[in-house]
Amino acid sequence: MRTHQIFPKSRFFLTFFSLLFRYKFLTIILFGLSFSSFSQEKERLAILAQRQASNQALRDFDEKKNNTFMTEDALITTGTGTLISGKKELTKYIENLKGPKMYWVRSPDEVIINPETQLAWETGTWKGYVEGAEKPVVGGKYSAQWTKKSGTWLLQSQLFVALPSQK
Repeated sequence: MRTHQIFPKSRFFLTFFSLLFRYKFLTIILFGLSFSSFSQEKERLAILAQRQASNQALRDFDEKKNNTFMTEDALITTGTGTLISGKKELTKYIENLKGPKMYWVRSPDEVIINPETQLAWETGTWKGYVEGAEKPVVGGKYSAQWTKKSGTWLLQSQLFVALPSQK
């Protein structure tokens, strides 16, 4: 007695469905990775926008606005090694500076985000300008830690190191 096969070429269908499942699974994984990459890029661009706005506030000598880009307990190590703890201390430090009025521009080279901890690492170069000058009078390297615990990327820590200019 001959049995009737539902799929006459069952080996073909098994291979076909096996490949379909694998590719569908692969498509889902690749889509997830693409979405994750897109999300990471979106977060990176948000940090760069915050950095650009912070640089502009410094150029405008608007310390009040610049403080909006930091957590209340932000830690800042100046280019000469002074550790400043919190926005209030930073404001006092700037108010007590002697000499010509200056602003700083930070230029990021790299931003890396950890989506699990909502923290990000930024590193780059910085330059200090005297008001009205076009050439920097000081500069070096910096690193920053950003946090998004509040829902917005804010600076939690910054470390600046003044280095000799490399011509």
